Amino acid sequence: MTVVSMIFNCAVIVNVTFSKDLNQRICILFGNLAISDFLVSLSAFYIALLFIIEPYSTIAGSRDILIAYVPYTTSILSTIYNLVCIGIERYMTVSGNTTFKSRVTKTHILSAVLFNWVVAIILGSLPLMGWDCSIQRGTVSTLYGPFCIDYLAFITIPNCAIGFILLLISYIGIILILRKQKFCMLAHGQFNGTFKAAEEQVAKTCIFIWILAVVSYSPFFGGVLWDVFNTICPENLHTGVFVFRNFSAMMITLNSLGNPIIYTFKFKTIWKKFVFCKCQSSNRVSVQDLVNATSTKPQ
Repeated sequence: MTVVSMIFNCAVIVNVTFSKDLNQRICILFGNLAISDFLVSLSAFYIALLFIIEPYSTIAGSRDILIAYVPYTTSILSTIYNLVCIGIERYMTVSGNTTFKSRVTKTHILSAVLFNWVVAIILGSLPLMGWDCSIQRGTVSTLYGPFCIDYLAFITIPNCAIGFILLLISYIGIILILRKQKFCMLAHGQFNGTFKAAEEQVAKTCIFIWILAVVSYSPFFGGVLWDVFNTICPENLHTGVFVFRNFSAMMITLNSLGNPIIYTFKFKTIWKKFVFCKCQSSNRVSVQDLVNATSTKPQ
């Protein structure tokens, strides 16, 4: 899975790099998401090799595992931040915010991407700065040693909660805007089957993206919560606990594999569906004109 994910995300990175649409905000975010997912898969592949070479590190942890976990954590955080940025950018685009379109440039998007990486690197590198429980073994994580339990709680709970809530709010906002545009077009007799089909497809895409993210990270989130409330010697754990941990890692890799398929391989299709509210011909009224017309009082 990690190898296939790396291949898919490499293909996305190459396509985005040589794409004519590289100056578009969403294209930059797609490319950065592919880089984050590639690093997640690469780190997971390296961790798997370490477990094969040194099986005992799977239970007790080691310095090499800690060094491998740091880029893994950093890449996961960057992926979450990128998903939120994509959701917000899509919401602002679909809402028809002219200020956003005119003032937010390619430089601003690149600055946001850089900021995401800086925050992810700082938070992900904290164990290398001493927050690794190398001295205080009593607080070491049972499943993800040598990480500290409090570090995992500090990283996982707020980032997952805030990230997925913001992502959910942005996609709900997109669906509500489309519903509003639908009723506006119905009121002016401009509604057709094409609009309905596009609206349903956008709603399904938004829901599927959010569900994939939640399903992929929920096992890891649950593992951290279990770790917080259960302090058990790793040697005494049932094998099923480690199976669950491996399953949670597999689901994170699955998310890295699914992101390029959802976001990028169908980029043109999704892009058209997100900006379908355009005037098809000169004899049709645009959605923005309809909104303005409904908000203008008769003289």
